[in-house]
Amino acid sequence: MTIAVIDYGMGNLHSVAKALEHVTHENVVVTRDPRRIHGATRLVLPGQGAIRDCMGELERSEVKGLVLELLSKAEKPLLGICVGQQMLLDDSEENGGVACLGFMPGRVRRFPVDMHDAHGNRLKVPHMGWNQVGQHQPHALWEGIDDGERFYFVHSYYVDVSDDATLFGTTDYGTTQAHVAIGRGPVFATQFHPEKSSAAGLRLLENFVNWTP
Repeated sequence: MTIAVIDYGMGNLHSVAKALEHVTHENVVVTRDPRRIHGATRLVLPGQGAIRDCMGELERSEVKGLVLELLSKAEKPLLGICVGQQMLLDDSEENGGVACLGFMPGRVRRFPVDMHDAHGNRLKVPHMGWNQVGQHQPHALWEGIDDGERFYFVHSYYVDVSDDATLFGTTDYGTTQAHVAIGRGPVFATQFHPEKSSAAGLRLLENFVNWTP
C-alpha cells in the first residue's frame, strides 16, 4: 500500500508527506515517476503559488497527461490541496486567465479588493489564517470533524463550482462564500491546508487514508 504525493515542482510536498506519515503506516512517497504513481493506492495533488506556474510546471514535468489519465479513469482516491484544488476546475481568472484541468465544472475567482467584515474592518487579500468551514453536505472525509471546524488558509483566489453536487465545504470571507471543499467520485480537494490545520487537518488526512469510495 503506497500513497504517492505527486511531485511536479510546486507545493508543500514534504510537509504533506510528513503529515500523512503521522496518520498512517502506509508507505508515503514524493514522486513524479509514472510507474510509482500508477502503482500507488492513493494519490495527493498539492499546489502552491500562482496557477500559471503550477499548470506550467505540471506540463513541463510531463505529469499533466498522467494526472488527466488518472482523473479520467477515476479508479483511485485522490486528494487535491490548495492550488491542487483549483487546478481541477475549468479555468482561473489569475494571471489574465489560465486553462485548468477541467475535471469539475467551475471557475477560480479572485477575492474582491475592497472587502470588509461585519464590523466594517477591511479584510486583507490574501485570505490568510484560520477560518471556519461549513460542511455543505456529508462526506466520508468529514467523519469525526465538526461542522464549522477551523482550518488554515493562504489564498487570494477561490473556487466557485457550478455543480452543487460537487460542493462539500464553504467558508465565508467578507461577503464572499468560497467553495473550499469539492469532490466527485474518488476525488476530494480542499483550498485549506490539512497538513497545517492541527487536529482537524490530521483527522481529514486520516479519513482520506481510510476512505473507500
